[in-house]
Amino acid sequence: MHRAGVKKIVFSSSAATYGEPKQIPIKESASTAPTNPYGATKLAIDHMLSAESAVRGLAAVSLRYFNVAGALACDRGWLAERHNPETHLIPNVLRSTSENPLKIFGNDWPTPDGTCIRDYVHVVDLIDAHVKALESLAAPKHEIYNLGSGDGYSVRQVVAAASSALGYAVPTLDSPRRAGDPAVLIADISKARDGLKWKPTRGIEAMVADTLASFK
Repeated sequence: MHRAGVKKIVFSSSAATYGEPKQIPIKESASTAPTNPYGATKLAIDHMLSAESAVRGLAAVSLRYFNVAGALACDRGWLAERHNPETHLIPNVLRSTSENPLKIFGNDWPTPDGTCIRDYVHVVDLIDAHVKALESLAAPKHEIYNLGSGDGYSVRQVVAAASSALGYAVPTLDSPRRAGDPAVLIADISKARDGLKWKPTRGIEAMVADTLASFK
């Protein structure tokens, strides 16, 4: 970056940098202990940006995404992620069939309905956060912001939203817990609200509806 003359950067970091946090909601000041190479790589780059900012005056922002969902409507149609195999919950819920029902890993978690809770953020809200982060770059420092909804949705709540969008009950299959799955992961987004003047505007229903529309 220094050789290329880069003075400002907005980096797509990840909530995976936190690993399995001890406190919920998760603040940017929480300890970082990634449990996979993806999270470790994102954290290493965050550290590099902090060093470049301190030594060379780089203006940097790291945006730590939680679970990104939804799709973007544009003139060419819908823009959305595609994975093979698909690992994200919402697309898998929407594609669930009686022959291949959605596996719910654990129904005895310490949550209101017994299923895991995760924080989701619509990709359009994420775009807005990137624009605001870019506009915020001025001083030679490195800021880190969590991007999520600040609220959690359980697996069963996601299934209910998908069932409503599809017009029928999504087939599910209760399965054993997966080792290493935290019961609850929710972002504290107060720093982004205050520092970037950003807030999410789309809930789980919009994320599900837009994902479904992108399939067509």
